[in-house]
Amino acid sequence: MNKEQIIDQIRCKRSFLCVGLDTDLKKIPTHLLDEEDPIFAFNKAIIDATAPYCIAYKPNLAFYECQGVEGWNALEKTVNYLRKNYPEQMIIADAKRGDIGNTSQMYARTFFEQMDVDAVTVAPYMGEDSVTPFLGYEGKWVILLALTSNKGSMDFQMTEDKEGEKLFQKVLCRSQEWADANQMMYVVGATQGQAFEEIRRLAPNHFLLVPGIGAQGGSLEDVCKYGMNKECGLIVNNSRAILYADKSENFAVVAGQKAREMQQMMEIELERYGI
Repeated sequence: MNKEQIIDQIRCKRSFLCVGLDTDLKKIPTHLLDEEDPIFAFNKAIIDATAPYCIAYKPNLAFYECQGVEGWNALEKTVNYLRKNYPEQMIIADAKRGDIGNTSQMYARTFFEQMDVDAVTVAPYMGEDSVTPFLGYEGKWVILLALTSNKGSMDFQMTEDKEGEKLFQKVLCRSQEWADANQMMYVVGATQGQAFEEIRRLAPNHFLLVPGIGAQGGSLEDVCKYGMNKECGLIVNNSRAILYADKSENFAVVAGQKAREMQQMMEIELERYGI
């Protein structure tokens, strides 16, 4: 999936919503626990209900890995279901991988060859040789952690060197030597507010994957005000507010309604900025 295809989906659906598939067996409706594969049953219902209103899905690997082999099987079935039934949807593996070169090569092979997802989140802390193995796949994306939405992001990401450059700024500047806006995106938390202005100064053309809207308190309007570019340039993730809006047998219908509400708000923002 290339950049133009993502932009086309945004314009077609009037949406830049990503639905995070953070599927927790302790939170899904209890009637699904009688299914042979409760995780996949939940994901399938959520996908069918929300696909008209979003452009991407982002399974968080931790929610599948904790279930062992059954979790991995459910993830594989989820990816295959999306590929077969909703091929226009971008699939983002939220894995936050990043290790020495030969290990990163294996991670890249896992996600881009074995699982065949479109993108993977990568931690930049170990530097260039931990990231470049993911960049050797045509049509695949690296989504580099830049400035995250959690409270602990202040511990390192906002620290400054002697010249006054913050760590997240260094990540943005250095990583653009490894790949351009056609292969690399950045994770920027919705709770970072006006920091989006600085990020857009340093990375004006890159797509930003933005978690933190909804349950974490981020504002869609602020994200668009400071982070949107002429191509939109945003993929805004929403997980809990959609997935767990209802725990009855009507859960998928309610999830679809919540996704539709997000899409309607995004359409207003796209109109506001002439996209």
